[in-house]
Amino acid sequence: MDQIALLIAATLNAGTVLAIAGLGLLINERAGVLNLGAEGLMLVAAIAGFATAVHTGSDLLAFGAGMGAGALLAAVFGVLVIWLNTNQYATGLALSLFGAGFSAFVGIRYTQEKIGDRLQFQIPGLADLPLIGPALFRHHPMVYLTIIAAAALAWFLYRSRAGLVLRAVGEAPESAHALGYPVRRIRLAAVVVGGALCGLAGAYLAIIYTPLWVEGMVAGKGWIALALTTFATWRPARVLLGAYLFGGVTMLQFHLQGVGVEVPSQFLTMLPYLATILVLALISRNPQWIRINMPTSIGKPFYPGS
Repeated sequence: MDQIALLIAATLNAGTVLAIAGLGLLINERAGVLNLGAEGLMLVAAIAGFATAVHTGSDLLAFGAGMGAGALLAAVFGVLVIWLNTNQYATGLALSLFGAGFSAFVGIRYTQEKIGDRLQFQIPGLADLPLIGPALFRHHPMVYLTIIAAAALAWFLYRSRAGLVLRAVGEAPESAHALGYPVRRIRLAAVVVGGALCGLAGAYLAIIYTPLWVEGMVAGKGWIALALTTFATWRPARVLLGAYLFGGVTMLQFHLQGVGVEVPSQFLTMLPYLATILVLALISRNPQWIRINMPTSIGKPFYPGS
């Protein structure tokens, strides 16, 4: 029972990183912008957050630094693809490569740094319950805030006027422009908010989940978060569930090793990525279903004068 509780707790913790980044990328794509630079955003935010935590000792400032770094890089990306109409795929890949190199360079001096013991959080009265207490009620507040954020984003997209406008910009930017909505500015705002969430995911990874700095520590989580949006058919609740699914697969490798299952470690390390490929392959068997749910103008430039 203790092993099951630990596995559930680790799944929620690992899934939180993917969920935060996935929700950010969902906002981007709902506005019609495809950002392939999530990996680079998360790496730069991870070193920004970790360095801030080392020098200030404040997790809140570290989260703020990570979000700021992610938002700044996303704003640069947004200006390039929205106003200068650079190719979204190439620009996103360039951002990812830049983030990997820049974070490795800046993070050299922080490889051996420590940020001290992390506070232990628990919900009084519930944390001591058998099984579900350690599994569900002893997490960092960010785990619970992520669940709330997914519900809030679902309400925003489907129950608010601003969310309707955002989806209209992603579905039919020409029509939204004809109605007087500033399509480019709305897309830039969505990209910046999405970048801030990717930055928060990177900061959480370096400050709470690990907590340490290692070059390339995001280790493909940005790409998995990107795949999550397709897996979830661009719906926040499904992004959350998918994040926990992939988080569980990631943690399963350590759980199996801990109980003595003799499986090559290389195979276990591949499990999250094999799961990602398998899910995308299964989804791709029904392209019509993807077309129905996918924002129509995703990845396409918008020219106000046309």
